[in-house]
Amino acid sequence: MRKIGVVIPACNEELEIANCLQALERARQYFYQHQSQTKNIDIEILVVLDSCTDRTLEIIKTYNVSMISCTYRCVGQTRDLGIRYLIEQGCDWICCTDADSRVSLDWFTSMLKHQPTHVICGVVEIAEWQHLSDATRQDYLSHYQDRTGHRHIHGANLCFRASSYLALGGFKAMPCHEDVDLVKRAEKIGLHISWSNQLRVITSSRLNSRVDEGFSRFLRVIEQENLHEYSSESALRKIV
Repeated sequence: MRKIGVVIPACNEELEIANCLQALERARQYFYQHQSQTKNIDIEILVVLDSCTDRTLEIIKTYNVSMISCTYRCVGQTRDLGIRYLIEQGCDWICCTDADSRVSLDWFTSMLKHQPTHVICGVVEIAEWQHLSDATRQDYLSHYQDRTGHRHIHGANLCFRASSYLALGGFKAMPCHEDVDLVKRAEKIGLHISWSNQLRVITSSRLNSRVDEGFSRFLRVIEQENLHEYSSESALRKIV
């Protein structure tokens, strides 16, 4: 590992991007302070602006990050564009996260502990539960495997060797689940995958996102089902 690259796709993320970049900068400085001087590993953070019409660009200009733009409106294509750009810049280890997510302080240092490996799939924590029902929180926590050996795949917390990414042919031009597709292909050809809960990311629990599928929809479906069940029970009690 000589240079780490982080790619963040962003489409109108003016409300979230600052927290994302601040967390990454804290993690980058923590890594520089704690890594062995002989390693001399650099970290480049890249935001890929996809069809932004809000203040996202204005905000990221105030941070020590790189940026490129596209008009794909497709997260698979957007991630792939950013990753290939970072590889051209000499990055041999690639990290993916999302604009509405915040990496942990030891995110980069934890990656070193898992070497050698081809892919690391980390875990996510929900940032806030206040706007969701208790039933949804309980359903989610009972489903989620926050442990080593989990089988969750999150584009908000996914890392891999650049050479492995190229061997796999990269992310496909998919509007969602490009992360799952990539890891499944990695499994199929026998790459070593570390399923770790040491790499942690806090992610938004918003119910509406820039894509039709994905984590936001997963939470939204659970919440709608629980609210419908609650409404049905309330109506039944009134009838009885």
